[in-house]
Order: sequence, then structure tokens, then C-alpha cells
Amino acid sequence: MDMTAILQERISPFFPGTLGVRLTASTPERVTAELYIRDELCTVPGTCHGGVLMAFADTLGAVGTVLNIPAEAGTTTIESKTNFFGPGVARTTITGECVPLHRGRRTQTWQTSIRSPEGKLLAQVTQTQMVLTP
Repeated sequence: MDMTAILQERISPFFPGTLGVRLTASTPERVTAELYIRDELCTVPGTCHGGVLMAFADTLGAVGTVLNIPAEAGTTTIESKTNFFGPGVARTTITGECVPLHRGRRTQTWQTSIRSPEGKLLAQVTQTQMVLTP
């Protein structure tokens, strides 16, 4: 089983699985995923709730951090900033690409670009993850 499949299996029983996050690639330098915007993820008919986009990006940053820390360590988000540029549309699949801005021993900062099926930038999320050591 490749690392992306292993990570998908790890996140599926939790909130990312409830959202429907589907990891498509995962390396220490880049994490990508897809998310189908179901009607129940919308705040008004046809428009994805902004919190869904934020949670989608948060998942990708956490996965990226996990790929860059020792196996016995954990991670938690300590800061997140989101800029919204357009709506996620119901019954479409959006994509996320997450890359590191900083990969330190105690903190890591990741930036996620979320795009529409046409490639339009919907949101840019920058988050900082704290590395939790046992």
C-alpha cells in the first residue's frame, strides 16, 4: 500500500472522512486532494459553506506535517488564515494543493490553494501546525 493510501485510511474514520476528503498525492513537499461538494456541505442552496473549505485545507496541512515529523510525533493546528475568492459550487469536485512554507522541528506552516473544477482559485489558506512530541 502506498503512503497516500495509508494516510487516506488513517483519516477516513474521522472528520475528513465525513467531509469526503480524497487524498490524490502525498509527499513531504506537496499534498493534493479532492472534495465533492455535496448539498449537505452547503450553507445556502448551491454554495459550499466556508468552513468546509477551511477544514479541507486544514486536513491537507496536517497530512503534510505528518509526512515531515517522526512517526511517534503528532500535530495540531495553532493558527489558520483563509482568504475566500469565490464560492465552491454544489455537485462539483474541488481540488486542493498544499505546499510547505516552513518545516521546522516545532512548527510547520503550510499554504493550500483550493480550486474549482475549471481551475479558478476559490480560497487560499495559510496555517501553522505545532509538532507534538511524546
